[in-house]
Amino acid sequence: MMDEGTELSVTIAQIVQKLKGSNLHSQLERQAKECLQRPEIQLEDLKEDVKEFLKKSGWETKLQNAVYRELNVLPPPSHPEAPAEHIKEPLAYLRKAQGSWEKRILKSLNSMCTELSIPLARKRPVNEQKELLNKWNEMGTDEPDLSHFRPVYAPKDFLEVLINLRNPNYDSSDQPSSKSHWGLIQVPLKVKDIPELRESFAELGLNSGQLGIDDTTQVPADVFESEHAGIGRKVLIEQDSAAAEQYIRQGCPNELRAELWALILNATNEPEDILYYEQLKSGVLHHDLLVDNLIYKDVKLTASNDDYYFVFEDYLYQVLLCFSRDTVVLEHFNYNSATPPKSYIQGKLGLEDYAVVYPPNGVIPFHGFSMYVAPLCFLYNEPSKLYTVFREMYVRYFFRLHSISSFSSGIVSLCLQFESLLQTHLPQLFYHLREIGAQPLRIAFKWMVRAFSGYLATDQLLLLWDRVLGYNSLEILAVLAAAVFAFRAQNLMEVTSLAAAEAVLADLSTLKVMPLLQIFLFATIM
Repeated sequence: MMDEGTELSVTIAQIVQKLKGSNLHSQLERQAKECLQRPEIQLEDLKEDVKEFLKKSGWETKLQNAVYRELNVLPPPSHPEAPAEHIKEPLAYLRKAQGSWEKRILKSLNSMCTELSIPLARKRPVNEQKELLNKWNEMGTDEPDLSHFRPVYAPKDFLEVLINLRNPNYDSSDQPSSKSHWGLIQVPLKVKDIPELRESFAELGLNSGQLGIDDTTQVPADVFESEHAGIGRKVLIEQDSAAAEQYIRQGCPNELRAELWALILNATNEPEDILYYEQLKSGVLHHDLLVDNLIYKDVKLTASNDDYYFVFEDYLYQVLLCFSRDTVVLEHFNYNSATPPKSYIQGKLGLEDYAVVYPPNGVIPFHGFSMYVAPLCFLYNEPSKLYTVFREMYVRYFFRLHSISSFSSGIVSLCLQFESLLQTHLPQLFYHLREIGAQPLRIAFKWMVRAFSGYLATDQLLLLWDRVLGYNSLEILAVLAAAVFAFRAQNLMEVTSLAAAEAVLADLSTLKVMPLLQIFLFATIM
């Protein structure tokens, strides 16, 4: 184990290295050089004067936000000599399971290629490029024949893999007989109990004001909303990511949400961001990828049939097609247990020198992937801004929902957290559902893997995602899933089959997220 001083040194070195090659670094250098031309800058106080100038002109805050962003995404510091794969995932059996799963996905993609006799990628003819450019803003009107394409996998396929995970060095028969065998997830990871969750989510307590709750006990809801919005505007003036993150733990006013989320994520929309988006768009126009069809198919199967999101169909195509070409996304594989899939240039199968990451961003979309973007369309109507916010949400949070890891916000831990909460909180309900073949996780998994997108009403989903960003954690998804079961417990105790249980939980669109979370975490005597 490293001591705190070494940990800090390693973290600082990582952040300095990362920021050195960034656009912000070159901007800061340029600003510092310009500042040297100013008459008030004295040679004897050069260092202090430059620092003061950068502070007054707002560049110091921009640097702080960039550092804060890196702190939020970096993996926990590990021993300097630890192998790279240990940094990505310390547990060997989970690394192995993730590797097997990746091979399965790639096999599914390649077999589709072979069956349909289409290449993974091809250069578009000039007339096709022009045609795509002309209909860029109305791709939803296009009706290509997608009947032969199928999603590479659906959440239920992924769940089966998670259910079969086992630690070969752990013998559960050595453990005292307990409720631990009731659930589907059989890996010994540490998850939080209710007292620990109460501590983690202290700002959701019954005595704190919350957006998303109408009957607050302390102050009338409208008074709290007005005061809270006033504080939010001050946070925006300060442009401090850390302050914004703390602020939205109590919810975000609708009119400030777009700006506050972008501030927390350090997602800018500078001219260079817009230019980069245009370059990605150019990549879409020039090359046709097999995954483009998977994106089209997914949008048609999900968002296009959703009452809230069908109007954003064009935005979804634009963002997701650009995302698939974005090699910046590959950076998150430094701390993701997954490895980007590779394909071989035609005729060079098995020769590593001819292996290329495919798709270029290393992410193969699955059934429901487009629902990670859909809710953001309510906040951002400028494609380049929508794009940068989505990409940052993905590399911080969403990738954890479809990769196998021991991370506390990873999908394996979320499943275990959900089952553990339900068993402890509602043992009779858990036992009843298990006995009738309706394991609760089989119902809740699809909610969590999509971060509840497409299941909750949009205003409620945004209140939930406020807390994901505010606490920089996905754990709230497991808590909400358990809270939904607790809320419908009476009806669920009367069902006698999985189909009947699914029917009781089929429609979550009328649920109010914040009261459910508060009651589940704080109003129950444990």
